[in-house]
Amino acid sequence: MASTTDVIRVENLRKYYGKTKAVDDINFAVYSGEIFGMLGPNGAGKSTTIEMIEGLRVPDAGAVSVLGLRQPQDAKAIKQRIGIQLQTTALYPRLTVTELLDLFHTFYPGQRTVPTAELIRTVDLEEKADTRSKQLSGGQKQRLSVALALVNDPEILFLDEPTTGMDPQARRQLWDVVESLRQRGKTILMTTHYMEEAQQLCDRVAIVDHGHIIELGSPADLIQRYFTDIAIQFQDGQTSAERYAALPGVSHAATEDGRVTVYSTDVPRTMAALLEREREGGGVLQNLNVHGATLEDVFLKLTGRALRD
Repeated sequence: MASTTDVIRVENLRKYYGKTKAVDDINFAVYSGEIFGMLGPNGAGKSTTIEMIEGLRVPDAGAVSVLGLRQPQDAKAIKQRIGIQLQTTALYPRLTVTELLDLFHTFYPGQRTVPTAELIRTVDLEEKADTRSKQLSGGQKQRLSVALALVNDPEILFLDEPTTGMDPQARRQLWDVVESLRQRGKTILMTTHYMEEAQQLCDRVAIVDHGHIIELGSPADLIQRYFTDIAIQFQDGQTSAERYAALPGVSHAATEDGRVTVYSTDVPRTMAALLEREREGGGVLQNLNVHGATLEDVFLKLTGRALRD
């Protein structure tokens, strides 16, 4: 269970590239034992922020503390206590899972490490222990990269879009791994492009856009904060949100990739009006579905677009 003791604190963080403000005055804290997610489109600033926390980039301004140590002044000491899983990890293709983990153990001389067999069990790769990395599936390679990040038994684990490119089954297998790490008291800071993943795993999320955190809270709190209504989604071949915004019960309407989403506080009245408009020749409603608001809806409302790879 997450505590209220912060293990990461970011204050007034800035990183500029010429006139581009990649990170522009970001502030937040991550608490011990929680899974904290950073969400945002490519170029929003989330990866740059995390790389400054990890010590891979130097801030232009602001302060970063990790486990009570300062970044980048105490970078070497911080690296011994954190684990980093990158979105793409270059693995020696001819080494087996066991050999790779054994190799990574040598990077931490004199430091406590987790036995290779235990790491393999943690990420459910027992049947692949003697398999060369080049023969692993994409999902298995991602689980191996998490195991490699856990070799030094880190207090904080950084996951950079850990399930990108996975099929749904492999993605849920990795969710189980992340959940098991939470239960063991690990603190996890992750980025993801999958809203369902963030809603499933994260205790709190920060939504980042144009170098700013535009909202922060638990997925449930954010949904409750922005939506007391129900989402109705469909395609009509015209994709004009304005033509639906004035319908009975509609509080807000948006379009994304040819799909209309209207948010209704009175679904029966809104549906009746939609069907009446269709009967009058106002467009054919296709692929219609109705659901309670999700984190994806919050993101769409705040940024005007859905989160995509």
